[in-house]
Amino acid sequence: MSTAASNSAPHPLYPQLFAPLDLGFCTLPNRVLMGSMHTGLEDKAADFPKLAAYFGERAAGGVGLIVTGGFAPNIVGWLKPFGGKLSWPWETAKHRQVTRAVHEHGGRICMQILHAGRYGYHPLQVAPSKLKAPINPFTPRALSAGGVERQIKAFVRTARLAREAGYDGVEVMGSEGYLLNQFTVPRTNKRKDAWGGDTAQRIRFCVEIVRRIREACGPDFIIIYRLSMIDLVDEGSSWADVVVQAKAIEAAGATLINTGIGWHEARVPTIATSVPRGAFTGITARLKPEVGLPLITTNRINMPDVAERILAAGEADMVSMARPLLADSHWVAKARAQRSADINTCIGCNQACLDHVFQNKHASCLVNPRACAETELNYLPTRAPKRIAVVGAGPAGLACATVAAERGHRVTLFDAADEIGGQFNLAKKIPGKEEFHETLRYFGGKIEQTGVELRLGTRADAAALAGFDEVVLATGIAPRQVNFPGADHPKVCSYLDVLKGHVVPGKRVAIIGAGGIGFDVAEYLVHEGHSVSLDPARWRAEWGVDLGYGDNRGGLVEARPEPPAREVWLLQRSPGKPGAKLGKTTGWIHRATLKAKQVRMIGGVEYVGVDDDGFRIRVDGSEQLLPVDQVVICAGQEPFKPLAAALADNGKPVHVIGGADVAAELDAKRAIDQGSRLAAAL
Repeated sequence: MSTAASNSAPHPLYPQLFAPLDLGFCTLPNRVLMGSMHTGLEDKAADFPKLAAYFGERAAGGVGLIVTGGFAPNIVGWLKPFGGKLSWPWETAKHRQVTRAVHEHGGRICMQILHAGRYGYHPLQVAPSKLKAPINPFTPRALSAGGVERQIKAFVRTARLAREAGYDGVEVMGSEGYLLNQFTVPRTNKRKDAWGGDTAQRIRFCVEIVRRIREACGPDFIIIYRLSMIDLVDEGSSWADVVVQAKAIEAAGATLINTGIGWHEARVPTIATSVPRGAFTGITARLKPEVGLPLITTNRINMPDVAERILAAGEADMVSMARPLLADSHWVAKARAQRSADINTCIGCNQACLDHVFQNKHASCLVNPRACAETELNYLPTRAPKRIAVVGAGPAGLACATVAAERGHRVTLFDAADEIGGQFNLAKKIPGKEEFHETLRYFGGKIEQTGVELRLGTRADAAALAGFDEVVLATGIAPRQVNFPGADHPKVCSYLDVLKGHVVPGKRVAIIGAGGIGFDVAEYLVHEGHSVSLDPARWRAEWGVDLGYGDNRGGLVEARPEPPAREVWLLQRSPGKPGAKLGKTTGWIHRATLKAKQVRMIGGVEYVGVDDDGFRIRVDGSEQLLPVDQVVICAGQEPFKPLAAALADNGKPVHVIGGADVAAELDAKRAIDQGSRLAAAL
């Protein structure tokens, strides 16, 4: 890799972010680490060409150092049966596709070695002690002393094979509650032998792994150790434990120490969009004076100004970003070119990345459907430009219009509103979803760059669309009406009325419908003033996170949620737990937030009626009166496509996308993907 950057003047906007980092035997051109994230492409040899294209595009985009998703060092360390693994010489061939793709673009890449321990979703799992994880149905087998030694040798063998496969180094996964982390804390290490007991013996396993990898792979091999700096679980590490471990890892020969935040079983969100930007960087800063190695900080760092501020404050030497580079493969290049406004910002939604992986699908990205699909979804220039009308400037319409224009089509985008965004303009008002502003900023820029003709405040009709070669209807949804006695009472309103400010609810509100919109509206109603997602200190207090540790292990203290702004009932007709269909990795956060705000969530509700006294409901045969000021309807939506029939009668080719196509749940992931793929095919 060229080190010419080391001889250049400081970057005018981001001097720290683009300062080279000398590791002794090599120099990284900037301070951006593409952090490890499992994509699902690691698990099958047939998917490695896709994985190579995915990483190659990020290397071309200027990332200083890349870390792959986790690969197990043996079968018992699998995340899931037949998951990604590197333990035999013949497995290196597929990895050379990845390393070659990165090196062709002048990049560097480390392979993460991840032993799942008791988090492995299979019956072969092993752990320091026979203790089942609360998020896993399988109980691990406790390792014997000989078994511990075999796991150490497996890590070393995998590191050696990684070097043979062309990797520039490895990251040893010692955080997030995986096997090494399970050894280091009293919560999961109940051993009485030399691998358990006091701090020195609990950390011995991870220290031996790093020491022996250094011996086996030589002095010019990058070893990143992912250290859990705050476990966010009971009986986790104390701060003194963290410091002792960091110093021992440094002495064992690590090159860099990366920050790990929280266990997967922790009941504190760490990367969701409601987590403030850089909420945990203070814990990395606290470790800085204790070690001499460069430290990498992480979690909810998604824009260059955030990264620069962290580095300039001396909180870390590098910043790790995984999902932001899923969202925009050229994040680094755009920042270097002083084009940060053009970055397609990660909004921390988890819907297409982590949720997909936990559903055994390939990861992608809500705002960038090309992520992990670089070999199949490409926006190639068209050979036959057309005049295309896109009606509706919500997520589906914005994606379709800008991709089609990028390919060379002449695109006109219509919307009756006076601003782009559609339902995103409502979503951005929800506390914890402020990042949606960034997506609209990005699409606004894309409209200008690609030459889309934007006609706001224009309600297109069939006559206005007559001269176009293709018409795309992305006209969105209409709220579903609910019929019950008193549905026309003045107390009853739509969620649109509330979020658009047409109705200011009183102090007591009932919400009909406990899907995603119902939960969003509930969060909107129980918060007052500025969102805690914009204030890291307030957010940490709400969730009981103490970066100072005090006398607490794991960095946990009593949560102190701010009082709710309103008394809210969240109701659904269907029996069962409200919110059961929310996102796999974020649904629990929404439920916990509303519970902390004393929202009463009730399923199996019969709506008896609304009158001046309030809302009468029946649950389990018992009628009760909710003395509410408003009843807000969030009971779903219907496709809104009034132009479809008229255009079909005129024989005009019509494509229907987004909520106008399927409105079962407002699904921006599907809408942007559908719009992008249609535009790629036109």
